[in-house]
This record gives sequence, structure tokens and C-alpha cells, in this order.
Amino acid sequence: MTPPPNDTDGYDETVREELAEAEEARTGPRIEFHGGRLVSGFPIAFFIVWAIVQSGLLRIGDETGLVAGMLIGLILGMLFVKGNWRAYANTIFEGMTQRVAATAVVAWLWAGMFASTIQAGGFVDGLVWAANAADVGATLFPAITFLLAGLLATGIGTGYGTTVAFSTLVFPAGLLLGANPVLMFGAILSGAVFGDNLAPVSDTTIVSAVTQDSDIGGVVASRFKYAIVAALFAVVTYVFAAGAMSGVNITGVDAEQIIAQAQPIGLVHLLSMGIVIATAVMGRHIIEAISWGLIVAFLLNVVLGLAPVSDMVVFNAPRDLGIAQSLSVLPFVELVDSAETSVGGSIYSGAEGFFPLIVLVLLIVAAAQVMIRGGGFEALQNWLLERVATNVRRAETTMVLGTAMVNAMITINTAAEIAIAPYIARIGERFNINGYRRANILDANTSALGYIFPWSGGVLVGYAVIRTLPNQYDWFTQSMVVNPVDVWPFVFHGWFLVGVFLLAAWTGFGREYISDRETEEVARV
Repeated sequence: MTPPPNDTDGYDETVREELAEAEEARTGPRIEFHGGRLVSGFPIAFFIVWAIVQSGLLRIGDETGLVAGMLIGLILGMLFVKGNWRAYANTIFEGMTQRVAATAVVAWLWAGMFASTIQAGGFVDGLVWAANAADVGATLFPAITFLLAGLLATGIGTGYGTTVAFSTLVFPAGLLLGANPVLMFGAILSGAVFGDNLAPVSDTTIVSAVTQDSDIGGVVASRFKYAIVAALFAVVTYVFAAGAMSGVNITGVDAEQIIAQAQPIGLVHLLSMGIVIATAVMGRHIIEAISWGLIVAFLLNVVLGLAPVSDMVVFNAPRDLGIAQSLSVLPFVELVDSAETSVGGSIYSGAEGFFPLIVLVLLIVAAAQVMIRGGGFEALQNWLLERVATNVRRAETTMVLGTAMVNAMITINTAAEIAIAPYIARIGERFNINGYRRANILDANTSALGYIFPWSGGVLVGYAVIRTLPNQYDWFTQSMVVNPVDVWPFVFHGWFLVGVFLLAAWTGFGREYISDRETEEVARV
């Protein structure tokens, strides 16, 4: 399980800058609030309540609505600030420029373009053909989806990118085969959890190792036993749940006829995905890895006639414009009525759907920065350290619950991990807990819970993709779109992973002390 020596080269600068920014956030000027340090968490708390009311109670799945909730929370939070509001305003700007948020945004945009392009090349059709040929029905498809998503996420090191790709490609194939949509979405998120937790090139893996003074190879090797136990339980549970939960009724078209007419040629894009995985495993940055996959997918579509250039990028220009008429001989320029001008194609649509979510993520990280500068996180962590973690069993339990608390407030798992990491190190060192063990508790729970809470980045990015599917397929209706509040019980691997570590904390399974084993030299990231 030891990764190759250069497996973190592409992430070296990114992780260093993320940790440096987090340290600057803690040591920068404090913001004082009327009512004490915990009031600094008001903007995030307001947002969580807004998200529960909007998505849970009123059943409105709208990322722009969540943006409004976060904006209002930040505005109201300003009213509690003591003295000049300038520091509060500057902190919002600082938070929105954090590199940790940009990392998630980049993963979404690149993965969205890539997934939409191989979708244009008939990859979903190929998946349906393969599943039908192998006689994989609705009972097995969610479990297989979980395993394949876990494989992709482990290879490329991004659960977000995996969620985007599988929500675009595998989710509709599963529905055609009769799988339950909520279960399918849960299986995709579970696979993202698995890869984010186990991948040597994942940001969460690297941050957990570095912040706990441990080497990445040793961390990955030591956490394998926990991840596999949770994965085995997840596979079995998905099979049983799929047998008990019925699929959706596809009206207006003959699903069996669509399946029978599916062609295998789209499976050529397994090559595109393989290039992404291989490039990422070689230690290349995720932007480079997905870019190469996108280039290959584009070429395969054109050379094999899977999709014309205009399906991937097109300028719909006004037909009465002279220059447009001259350029219409190009494969990416089409003439339309003046009222219908636009830019389109898979590359455009693959990125477009994430724009509201990008704004939301930047605002949430800004609110987290406010809570850090206001001392809210520090107050919560100190209380847990002094009042709750009184022995090693309770200390490890507190680590698990502490990461859950932070992930409920910061919806980007890497950002949540960076915020809680110093506390995990502090409590672990007090009870002489080995760095490998601390890193495993930290990473497992931030990876899992970042794809469970309905307002978390992992869930919302998948939802943003699924919302676009009615525009992609004639048979896909709005009733098939999964509301984020419905999926959280079905992210089985995430829940089992949290459960494994709660059980390990109470029973001592896998516990190591500093004196038991020395970690190797900290990875040079």
C-alpha cells in the first residue's frame, strides 16, 4: 500500500499553501462578538437552519436559494460584531479567496466538462449495454456502482470529481435498469467517500498525514483495515436494500427497448477514464489528469463519429450577421435566429451547472473563516478537550464527534479537516495516541461526513448534476431527481466508516500509542 515516491508531487504546493492559509487564519487579527466567541458561528448556524427548512421541510432543492441563506447569515452576523465592521468584511474576502475552496471548484469544473463530453459520446449507452449483456440487474447495480466509484475515486484522488462523473454517467444507466434513484445516489456518494479516504493522492489523505506528523504511505496502509470492513458491510447492505427498494416508473418510452437498442461503442471511453486514472496515479495534478482525459474523449468522439464537434462546443450565432455566415463552414459555428444565440455543447454545459454551487462554497468557507477569527472553533474545541476527553477512550470518541461537528458546519471536507486538525493533534498527543491513528480518525470522518449532510459539498455537487439530467434524456423526469435530504441515510459506506471508528474508539481496535510504533519521515508535502 505504500505509494510511489512521487505520488504527491502534483499536490505539494497546493497542500502547503492550504495549511499556511489556515495557520494565518488562526493567527490573524481577532474579531470580537457581542455574546462571546461562540456567536462567531452564527452565520454558519443560520445557514444550516435555512438549509434544513428549505430542503428538508419545504422540499425545495435550489442551490441559489442556499446562496441567499448564506448571504443573509453573513449580513446578520455582522450585526453582532463589536466595534468596527471592517475586520469582519475583510475576513469574508479572505475566506472567499482560500485555496481550499478553489480546489473543490476546480475539481467540479474539470470533472463536469469531462463527464459531459464522454456522455455526448454515448458512454451511458455503452454502460447500459454492458450491464444488460452481463445480466446485471437492479439488485446488483447499486453495489457495483459503489465499487466502481470507489475505484475511480481512489485512482484520481477526488471524491468530488467522481461524484460528478458518476452522477452524469452511471446514475441514469442505473435508473434505466430499474435501480432506485435514492439508492443509486447513495452508492455514488459512498464510492466517493471510499476514494477520498483511501487514495494516496487525495487532499484529505495528505492533509491528515501532514498535520499529524505522519508519512502518507504508513497512513494509507494503516487505514486499509478500517476502510475494507466498512466497504464489505456497504456492499452487502446495497444488495439487500436494492432488493427491497423498487425503481422508478419510466413513462412515455419503453425502457426495455432502450436497453435492447443500446450499443457498446460508447465503452471506448473507458480508455478516456483509464488515462485520467493512470495520469493521476503517476503523480500528475488532477487538472492535468482530467485535461488529458478530456482531450482523448474529444478526439475519440470526432474520429469514431460518436459525436460531432458541435455537440461538444458550438457558437449559435445570428443568421443575419455577415461574419457569422462566413464562419458557418466551421463545425463549431451554427446559424440561428437572433433570439436563440448562445454558446453550447458538452464543455459549456458541463461547467455551467456548478456556478451557483461555486458561489455557495466560497461563501461557506468565508463564514468558516469568520468563526475561526472570532474564536468559535477554538472555544468548542477547548470545551471538548477540557470537559469531555478525560481518558483515552473518551478522547478518541471526542475526536470522532468533533470531526462530525466541524463537518456539519464546514461543508468542504478538506477545509473542515484543516480546521479540526490542530485539535486532533493536541488531544491525541495528550493521551500519547500514535500519529497514524490520529490521521485515520481525522480523515475517515471528514471524508465520510463530507458526503452525508444534505448541505455538504459532496451531496450538493451530485445534486447539481442530477438536476440537469431531465434536459439530457427524454425519459428522465423531474420526479427522478433526488432531493439531498432524502439521500443521507443511504450513504452506507460513510455511515459504516464512522461506525467502525466509534467502535474502534470504545473497544481499542487498531489503537496504537506513540511508543508502539514510530512513524516514518513526514511526507514532503
